[in-house]
Amino acid sequence: MMDLSVELGPVRLRSPLIAASGTVGSVVDLDETVDWSVYGAAVAKSVSPDPWHGRPPPRMAPAGGGMLNGIGIQNPGIEVWLDEYGEAVGEAPVPVWGSVVAHDIDGFATVAAAMTRTRVQAIEINLSCPNLDGMPFALDPKASREVVGAVRTVTDLPIGAKLSPDAHPIGAVAEAVADGGADWLVVANTARGAGFDPESRRPLLSGVIGGYSGDAVRPLGLRCVIETAQAVPDLPVIGCGGVSSAAHVVEYLLAGASAVAIGTAHLAQPRIGRKITRDFLRYGKRHGVGAVSELRGAMVPW
Repeated sequence: MMDLSVELGPVRLRSPLIAASGTVGSVVDLDETVDWSVYGAAVAKSVSPDPWHGRPPPRMAPAGGGMLNGIGIQNPGIEVWLDEYGEAVGEAPVPVWGSVVAHDIDGFATVAAAMTRTRVQAIEINLSCPNLDGMPFALDPKASREVVGAVRTVTDLPIGAKLSPDAHPIGAVAEAVADGGADWLVVANTARGAGFDPESRRPLLSGVIGGYSGDAVRPLGLRCVIETAQAVPDLPVIGCGGVSSAAHVVEYLLAGASAVAIGTAHLAQPRIGRKITRDFLRYGKRHGVGAVSELRGAMVPW
């Protein structure tokens, strides 16, 4: 049987599958819904320094081959999160990673320092949130490096930086966050998109522009992983975007990812990780793959 364990910088995971932030709540409140035994880690929903109420409805809508969401990173703020989940995350049957978000650099550091006092096992930095000037940190290499550097100074936990497919070139941002002290990269977050109802003439989301995810963004995610792996070949990458089958996992590994995150697919099939794992093991047996690491960057060029 194929060895499913993978090395992700300083962390060893029992499986290459990771549950993406924003699709599995706080993780601990889905114990009876998701089969955590097939995941290497699960990332809790992003938390900010103060409560964020999010956008008014409509906040989610199907669009083309994917989904638009404009929830606005609704969360209770770090103090409430600590009271509700700070201890509980340590009892989860899967390693839980926290996710930090803020509108300024000090805010990221504040949340990361607080999470370090809990039992989360790593911290993911959600760089796609706009800074106080209105530009997402993930589009600015210098700002991204400063955020990661600030988080690095307040925690000894492993750090992952979540990049945006809208960054051009994404390799420049990858190099910057590597310099800032990231242990791995998550590539990528949702792409910015919009949609309209021709009958009512209203936008599909109250905020007009939101994040686009699902099957349709996988080619974008694969391109981003390829470019990121080329820019920082020594830094592990978690491929993310449009994953709903074992074949998609293999694609991201071939592109250069060390692990693969499942996101939007959880909303339709909470236990999809079990099927993906079963089919992935069958793929490994069929192709004589002894370990997940054998597939990393193993695309066969024409």
